[in-house]
Amino acid sequence: MKKSANAPETISSYIAAFPADTGTRLKKIRAAISKAAPGAEQSISYRIPTFKLAGRPLLYFAAFKAHIGLYPITSSVKAAFKNELAGYPQSKGTVRFPLDEPVPYALIGRIAKFKVKENADAAKGKSTPAGKPRAQRSSAVGKKQA
Repeated sequence: MKKSANAPETISSYIAAFPADTGTRLKKIRAAISKAAPGAEQSISYRIPTFKLAGRPLLYFAAFKAHIGLYPITSSVKAAFKNELAGYPQSKGTVRFPLDEPVPYALIGRIAKFKVKENADAAKGKSTPAGKPRAQRSSAVGKKQA
C-alpha cells in the first residue's frame, strides 16, 4: 500500500492504494465476503476493510507485503475449517494467505457464511463467538480468579 498521511475512507480507496495484482485479489475477497453476507455493512475500521453485521464485526481483511490477512479467525472457525486452513500460516486470530499462492476465495466465502451464523447465534444469546453462553460470561465479570 502506498504510504499516506490519511487513512483510507472507503474499501475502494483502500484497494486502490495497492498494485493492480494485489488490488484484484482484494476485490475478489471483498466480493466473496459480500456474497456470503449480503446484508453486511462495509467500512474501514483500524485502517483496514471491515464487514459488520447488525453492528457487530464480522470479518476484516488487509494486504501486506507478502500476504493478505483475514481476521478474526476464532477458535470455532479454526475448528470448523481445520483441514482447509491447515496449509496457511496462522497466528492468534488470523490466517494469512501468501501473495505467491492462489487465494482460496471459496473458502473465504464459506468462512464468512460461518461467521454470519456465529454472529446471529451470539445476537440471539445462544453463545458468544468465544463459545460460552452469555450467562456464564456475564456472571464471571468482576469475579477474581483463585
